[in-house]
Amino acid sequence: MTGTSIDGLDAALVAVRGQELGITAEFVRGVSRELGSLGSRLRALADQEPMTAGAIAGLMREFSLLHADGIRELMRGEDTPSLVSVHGQTVFHAPPVSWQMFNGAVLAHEVNAPVVFDLRAADLATGGQGAPITPLADWILFRGTRPTAVVNLGGFCNATILPGVETNADSFASIDGISGYDVCACNHVLDRVARECLGVAYDAGGAAAMAGKVDASSRDSLTAALGAQARAGRSLGTGDETGKWIQSWRDRISAQDMAATACAAIGGTIAERLPGVQTILAAGGGAHNGALLRAIRERSSAKLETTASRGVPIEFREAAEMAVLGALCQDRVPITLPRVTGVAGAAPIAGTWAGM
Repeated sequence: MTGTSIDGLDAALVAVRGQELGITAEFVRGVSRELGSLGSRLRALADQEPMTAGAIAGLMREFSLLHADGIRELMRGEDTPSLVSVHGQTVFHAPPVSWQMFNGAVLAHEVNAPVVFDLRAADLATGGQGAPITPLADWILFRGTRPTAVVNLGGFCNATILPGVETNADSFASIDGISGYDVCACNHVLDRVARECLGVAYDAGGAAAMAGKVDASSRDSLTAALGAQARAGRSLGTGDETGKWIQSWRDRISAQDMAATACAAIGGTIAERLPGVQTILAAGGGAHNGALLRAIRERSSAKLETTASRGVPIEFREAAEMAVLGALCQDRVPITLPRVTGVAGAAPIAGTWAGM
């Protein structure tokens, strides 16, 4: 899994047992790898900078080979995985047009295992937004007795709302109560503040933001932009990174105050989009940011934890969910929910296969 933050590659080994919606999934271990020189080129492509077809094809091959290296490290010389499920790198997303760049044939050859990828394409082709894609996997991994929000603090924040399931009740019935939606830009804003104002790749632990003060005027400006995204009822992507806010305010307030203000605006926007839940399970890179978590706590009465409390480290939640979605694809179970992605009618069977 690589997210829109383009800050690294995460691979998770997941033990999946059972069939179809009756599966259980257990996180075994994970590895993360830096993107190295690939990162800047992937970011340039995602920023829509000109690039030749040959350069794109070469980049896609290198990117797929990096996945192979990650999987070999993950498996530690043990048997090859029975299935590899890959998200690919989102380099453009404006439904119905979207591209999760990846070369499945290269990976299938390198690791000698079947590969399923391009998981959003079928939903997009049938009129959906192709996102959020993880709610059904969230249900398999995290459902419980309390209404719970599973919140990805990634490049963009998205949330899955899981209804509580009473003890001894039919847990499958709770599928009908799942909802999910994109909320707003998250690490896209925080990391750009870090790069352009703090001079670092990211604000480690939210230290700069914790040391800064929230500027009310700039907070309100960013909150207005993020709130418009949250109310839009669509999948967020290319063009939604809110870079204009940084350009407008960076010369008016200090770098630390910029970081603090961004966390306050993002955290407040997220909390307002999670009414009625009793537990918030946070994951993604933003879950390391103490200032962002503090902002969510200040605006929500729900208990805030991370997915690590449920056995899935925050760095590997999305990678683990790709494994769950791949297993469902293998069992011919649709992985998207029409009420979440907007598909009219039944959700399609997803996935492109290589090495079968």
